[in-house]
Amino acid sequence: MPAPDLVTRGRSLARRSSIARRLFLSAAFWSVLVLLIAGLFLSAFYSAASQRAFDDRLHVYLRALVADVAQSVDDSATALGQMGEPQFELTNSGWYWQVTRIDGQSPLIRSSRSLFAERLPMLSELGVSADKTGLRRAFVDGPDNRSLRLIERVIDMGSEGQWLIQVAATTEDLDLQKRRFVLALAASFALLALALVGATALQVRFGLQPLRRLQDEVAAIRRGDSERIDGPFPDDLAPLAGELNLLIASNREVVDRARTQVGNLAHALKTPLSVISNEAAAENSPLSAKVREQTTIMRDQVAWYLDRARAAARSTVIGASCEVQPSLAALVRTFEKIYSDRDVSFAYVCDPSLRFRGERQDLEEMLGNLIDNAGKWAASRVTVTVREPERAAGAADAAFLAFCVEDDGPGLPAEKRAEALGRGRRLDETKPGSGLGLAIVADLAKIYGGSLELQDSALGGLMAELTLPRA
Repeated sequence: MPAPDLVTRGRSLARRSSIARRLFLSAAFWSVLVLLIAGLFLSAFYSAASQRAFDDRLHVYLRALVADVAQSVDDSATALGQMGEPQFELTNSGWYWQVTRIDGQSPLIRSSRSLFAERLPMLSELGVSADKTGLRRAFVDGPDNRSLRLIERVIDMGSEGQWLIQVAATTEDLDLQKRRFVLALAASFALLALALVGATALQVRFGLQPLRRLQDEVAAIRRGDSERIDGPFPDDLAPLAGELNLLIASNREVVDRARTQVGNLAHALKTPLSVISNEAAAENSPLSAKVREQTTIMRDQVAWYLDRARAAARSTVIGASCEVQPSLAALVRTFEKIYSDRDVSFAYVCDPSLRFRGERQDLEEMLGNLIDNAGKWAASRVTVTVREPERAAGAADAAFLAFCVEDDGPGLPAEKRAEALGRGRRLDETKPGSGLGLAIVADLAKIYGGSLELQDSALGGLMAELTLPRA
């Protein structure tokens, strides 16, 4: 059995490396990343498309101006700029056109009313190159310091000269439309991301439900509520469930074989030791006394190691557990009869729902030794309390139980408590026993991942606190 701190670290590691969490985080990450890339692409595509549409609109006005210039027969501007766009008539509206004759020494300039006394810059002078159709386009600063989209083209009218046709418009409306599109796109994709994340969570929860069922089945086996994993599982998990059932069956078979071999060894040694002891008892000599003494020690040692081997085998059984209260009640009734001649009272406090994760006979052997030891030394009273360990405020002891056996006897000095837990140590030869009781309890508790501590009792005597795993 693992120690409490190892159990806690294992559970903490399991939480950090949860399959469900990794699947959810990876799916959510990729969903958000794909939506982000798609949003940037759509935003860039819309911006480019809007810019092309805006340029096409300006190009329409420019072609209309070119047609007006080609049809005019004089230098008056009355026939120019009649394109049905009111913005060209409003001063500083942000929509401008300008026609400039560039083949003369002093250029002749005609412009829209909106341009008033201002002039548009020439893109050729700003270093903007023309495309294959001779069209130049660029962003420039307008008369009122607003950003303008300007397109221009040079028209050769032969004898009537060369003309630079320019049309410009503010990009404020275009920029506003772009911002609105980006905000709407961001809101839509944010809602879509939330929906995808929620769907991913539901998908992971639904997809991993068979794993949680398998976990519950294994936990039921560990608690002793079931002997094997039952129920239908998907094709991916069915082989795992079958292998776990085979592992559990193999574990029980190994334990049963070990128990049988331990029992055979006990019977094989019992007869020779009995023969030696009987032969030594037939004589009354120093040698026979020594043989009887050593035979008794050998019998105790054999019993010690056989009990330890049985406990080690039983502690590895998967799913072994038992109720605490029935075993404790039976032990208390038994020792009340044993110590009835000394008027020692026995009492216990135990929640009927508590269960020990291990074999019932091991629990009864440990508690029986502790209660028996307390009954030997008690003046009139022995109490047994089953609770969670006091240090169970932390998660390390949440799966453990503390069995506190107290008496009102003379107690035991602190410096002798470690010695009392040693194998074969009897601190008072006037009391019956082999000196193995507390040592057996401590050793069994250690096999189960628990511990045994001796402390002062509130009753005035000794308190033995036994910590064992809880089912």
